[in-house]
Amino acid sequence: MIRAFLAVELDEPLRSRLTQVQHELKQALDRDLDAVRLTWVQPSSLHLTVKFLGDTDESVIDPLRAAVGALGSQHLPIHIPLERLGVFPRPQQPRVLWIGPSLAWEASEDASRLASLHRAVESCCETFGFPAEARPLSPHLTLARIKAGERQAGQALARSGVLDRPQSVGTLTVASIVMMQSELRPSGPRYTKLWDTGPAG
Repeated sequence: MIRAFLAVELDEPLRSRLTQVQHELKQALDRDLDAVRLTWVQPSSLHLTVKFLGDTDESVIDPLRAAVGALGSQHLPIHIPLERLGVFPRPQQPRVLWIGPSLAWEASEDASRLASLHRAVESCCETFGFPAEARPLSPHLTLARIKAGERQAGQALARSGVLDRPQSVGTLTVASIVMMQSELRPSGPRYTKLWDTGPAG
């Protein structure tokens, strides 16, 4: 058994721009975060999770690749502009700092196609015994996790105004889906790509 998930990878130019966004956020926030324990996601680990599989029997890896790959021609590519910083669960006490599309994008044709792709992936995975996730896919990328001092982090974010400023980072293009193995280590998770539904995968 392996611990696995399905995801969309970032291209290197986008990963580089997000590294710069993280650097700018650190500069804007660090002076206010003495009481906050905050962990920044390593740029090499940034991805959009499509479906968390959890413990996965290795015998389904190849059949799942064929089944998920067959969905691509019906739904891809999809373009997700990264234009807005946000937090989960609420601005006053954030635990996750993310970047994602604007509210206007969420009413777009691409957003509808992403939702359709997600439903198809969930249905596909269900035939392999993976329980379906009831919540819709939220197309955000986690930049940082706040481990302690959520209230102080919320105040610092409010003072900085970063959540109110539109971003223009680039576009995450969903052109293929990859299966990743996740190994939990003291230094953080280690991801290994097992397959890619794209032409070169």
